[in-house]
Amino acid sequence: MEQNAKIVSADLAALRVIRYPDPRLMEICTALDVVDDSLRAFVERMGELMFTGRGVGLAAPQVGVTVRLFVASPTFTPEDRRVYINPRIVSAEGKQDGDEGCLSFPEITCRVKRHETVTIRAQDLAGRWFEETASELTARIFEHEMDHLDGRLLVDRMGTVAKLANRRALNELREKYEEAN
Repeated sequence: MEQNAKIVSADLAALRVIRYPDPRLMEICTALDVVDDSLRAFVERMGELMFTGRGVGLAAPQVGVTVRLFVASPTFTPEDRRVYINPRIVSAEGKQDGDEGCLSFPEITCRVKRHETVTIRAQDLAGRWFEETASELTARIFEHEMDHLDGRLLVDRMGTVAKLANRRALNELREKYEEAN
Protein backbone atom coordinates (compact mmCIF):
# COMPACT_ATOMS: atom_id res chain seq x y z
CA MET A 1 0.00 0.00 0.00
CA GLU A 2 1.29 3.44 -0.84
CA GLN A 3 1.88 5.19 2.48
CA ASN A 4 1.13 8.57 0.97
CA ALA A 5 -2.52 7.47 0.82
CA LYS A 6 -2.64 8.17 4.58
CA ILE A 7 -1.77 11.78 3.85
CA VAL A 8 -3.99 12.20 0.80
CA SER A 9 -6.95 10.94 2.84
CA ALA A 10 -6.21 13.29 5.77
CA ASP A 11 -8.49 16.29 6.17
CA LEU A 12 -5.78 18.93 6.65
CA ALA A 13 -8.12 21.56 8.11
CA ALA A 14 -9.32 19.07 10.73
CA LEU A 15 -5.83 17.95 11.78
CA ARG A 16 -5.08 18.55 15.45
CA VAL A 17 -2.35 17.49 17.83
CA ILE A 18 -3.57 14.30 19.48
CA ARG A 19 -2.87 13.60 23.11
CA TYR A 20 -1.77 10.72 25.25
CA PRO A 21 -3.00 7.95 25.50
CA ASP A 22 -4.28 7.91 21.90
CA PRO A 23 -3.05 4.54 20.53
CA ARG A 24 -1.80 6.12 17.29
CA LEU A 25 0.99 7.69 19.35
CA MET A 26 2.31 4.22 20.16
CA GLU A 27 2.38 2.88 16.58
CA ILE A 28 5.63 2.30 14.73
CA CYS A 29 5.37 4.54 11.68
CA THR A 30 5.81 3.45 8.07
CA ALA A 31 8.05 5.02 5.45
CA LEU A 32 6.67 7.38 2.83
CA ASP A 33 6.84 6.28 -0.79
CA VAL A 34 6.98 9.58 -2.64
CA VAL A 35 7.36 13.27 -1.98
CA ASP A 36 4.49 15.04 -3.73
CA ASP A 37 2.18 18.04 -3.42
CA SER A 38 -0.13 16.30 -0.93
CA LEU A 39 2.86 15.64 1.31
CA ARG A 40 4.03 19.25 1.01
CA ALA A 41 0.54 20.50 2.00
CA PHE A 42 0.56 18.10 4.96
CA VAL A 43 3.98 19.39 6.05
CA GLU A 44 2.72 22.98 5.83
CA ARG A 45 -0.21 22.12 8.12
CA MET A 46 2.09 20.32 10.55
CA GLY A 47 4.27 23.44 10.73
CA GLU A 48 1.21 25.56 11.54
CA LEU A 49 0.20 23.17 14.32
CA MET A 50 3.73 23.08 15.74
CA PHE A 51 3.93 26.87 15.95
CA THR A 52 0.38 27.25 17.26
CA GLY A 53 1.21 24.74 20.00
CA ARG A 54 4.44 26.60 20.78
CA GLY A 55 6.53 23.50 20.05
CA VAL A 56 9.95 23.14 18.46
CA GLY A 57 9.14 19.80 16.85
CA LEU A 58 6.13 17.77 15.73
CA ALA A 59 6.00 14.24 14.37
CA ALA A 60 3.30 12.98 11.99
CA PRO A 61 1.85 10.47 14.50
CA GLN A 62 1.15 13.41 16.81
CA VAL A 63 -1.49 14.51 14.31
CA GLY A 64 -2.76 10.96 13.90
CA VAL A 65 -0.93 10.05 10.68
CA THR A 66 1.49 7.20 11.29
CA VAL A 67 4.18 7.91 8.70
CA ARG A 68 7.91 8.60 9.15
CA LEU A 69 8.00 12.38 9.03
CA PHE A 70 8.63 15.26 11.41
CA VAL A 71 9.01 19.01 11.30
CA ALA A 72 11.23 21.06 13.60
CA SER A 73 12.23 24.63 14.30
CA PRO A 74 14.90 24.74 17.02
CA THR A 75 14.85 28.55 17.08
CA PHE A 76 11.02 28.65 17.02
CA THR A 77 11.03 30.81 13.89
CA PRO A 78 9.25 29.99 10.62
CA GLU A 79 12.46 30.73 8.68
CA ASP A 80 14.16 27.89 10.57
CA ARG A 81 11.42 25.30 9.96
CA ARG A 82 12.95 22.04 8.80
CA VAL A 83 11.39 18.88 7.39
CA TYR A 84 12.66 15.33 7.84
CA ILE A 85 11.04 12.64 5.69
CA ASN A 86 11.90 8.96 6.33
CA PRO A 87 14.56 9.97 8.87
CA ARG A 88 16.97 7.70 10.65
CA ILE A 89 19.73 8.42 13.11
CA VAL A 90 23.06 7.34 11.65
CA SER A 91 25.30 8.28 14.59
CA ALA A 92 25.02 9.61 18.11
CA GLU A 93 27.62 10.45 20.72
CA GLY A 94 28.09 12.16 24.04
CA LYS A 95 25.45 12.66 26.72
CA GLN A 96 23.17 15.45 27.81
CA ASP A 97 20.45 15.58 30.42
CA GLY A 98 17.69 18.16 30.21
CA ASP A 99 14.02 19.00 30.56
CA GLU A 100 11.65 17.98 27.78
CA GLY A 101 8.03 18.62 27.08
CA CYS A 102 5.75 17.31 24.36
CA LEU A 103 2.73 18.73 22.55
CA SER A 104 0.95 15.39 23.10
CA PHE A 105 1.56 15.74 26.86
CA PRO A 106 0.56 19.37 27.54
CA GLU A 107 1.95 20.96 30.69
CA ILE A 108 4.14 17.93 31.50
CA THR A 109 7.92 18.11 31.55
CA CYS A 110 10.59 15.77 32.81
CA ARG A 111 14.34 15.27 32.67
CA VAL A 112 15.45 13.03 29.83
CA LYS A 113 18.92 11.72 29.02
CA ARG A 114 19.81 12.10 25.35
CA HIS A 115 22.92 12.15 23.17
CA GLU A 116 24.81 15.43 22.89
CA THR A 117 25.44 15.16 19.14
CA VAL A 118 23.28 13.33 16.62
CA THR A 119 23.56 12.83 12.85
CA ILE A 120 20.32 12.20 11.00
CA ARG A 121 19.77 11.06 7.41
CA ALA A 122 16.44 12.04 5.81
CA GLN A 123 14.74 13.30 2.70
CA ASP A 124 13.75 16.91 2.09
CA LEU A 125 10.60 18.25 0.39
CA ALA A 126 12.18 17.65 -3.02
CA GLY A 127 12.79 14.00 -2.15
CA ARG A 128 16.59 14.46 -1.97
CA TRP A 129 18.50 12.62 0.74
CA PHE A 130 20.65 14.68 3.12
CA GLU A 131 22.53 14.30 6.38
CA GLU A 132 22.54 16.81 9.20
CA THR A 133 24.62 16.77 12.37
CA ALA A 134 23.35 18.71 15.37
CA SER A 135 24.12 19.18 19.04
CA GLU A 136 22.31 20.25 22.18
CA LEU A 137 18.66 21.29 21.61
CA THR A 138 18.52 20.25 17.95
CA ALA A 139 20.00 16.82 18.77
CA ARG A 140 17.40 16.50 21.54
CA ILE A 141 14.63 17.37 19.05
CA PHE A 142 15.92 14.75 16.60
CA GLU A 143 15.85 12.03 19.24
CA HIS A 144 12.49 13.09 20.69
CA GLU A 145 10.78 13.13 17.29
CA MET A 146 12.45 9.85 16.25
CA ASP A 147 11.02 8.33 19.44
CA HIS A 148 7.55 9.34 18.20
CA LEU A 149 8.16 7.64 14.84
CA ASP A 150 9.13 4.46 16.70
CA GLY A 151 6.09 4.53 19.02
CA ARG A 152 8.03 5.67 22.12
CA LEU A 153 6.57 8.45 24.23
CA LEU A 154 7.72 10.94 26.84
CA VAL A 155 6.08 8.80 29.53
CA ASP A 156 8.29 5.88 28.40
CA ARG A 157 11.37 8.02 29.12
CA MET A 158 10.17 9.11 32.57
CA GLY A 159 11.74 7.67 35.66
CA THR A 160 9.69 6.60 38.65
CA VAL A 161 9.95 9.99 40.37
CA ALA A 162 8.83 11.85 37.23
CA LYS A 163 5.89 9.48 36.77
CA LEU A 164 4.84 10.10 40.36
CA ALA A 165 5.30 13.86 40.00
CA ASN A 166 3.16 13.87 36.84
CA ARG A 167 0.66 11.24 37.98
CA ARG A 168 -2.27 13.66 38.26
CA ALA A 169 -1.67 15.21 34.82
CA LEU A 170 -1.26 11.76 33.21
CA ASN A 171 -4.48 10.54 34.82
CA GLU A 172 -6.32 13.65 33.59
CA LEU A 173 -5.11 12.99 30.04
CA ARG A 174 -6.33 9.38 30.28
CA GLU A 175 -9.72 10.50 31.63
CA LYS A 176 -10.18 13.12 28.90
CA TYR A 177 -9.29 10.55 26.25
CA GLU A 178 -11.78 8.02 27.65
CA GLU A 179 -14.54 10.65 27.83
CA ALA A 180 -13.94 11.65 24.21
CA ASN A 181 -13.90 8.09 22.87
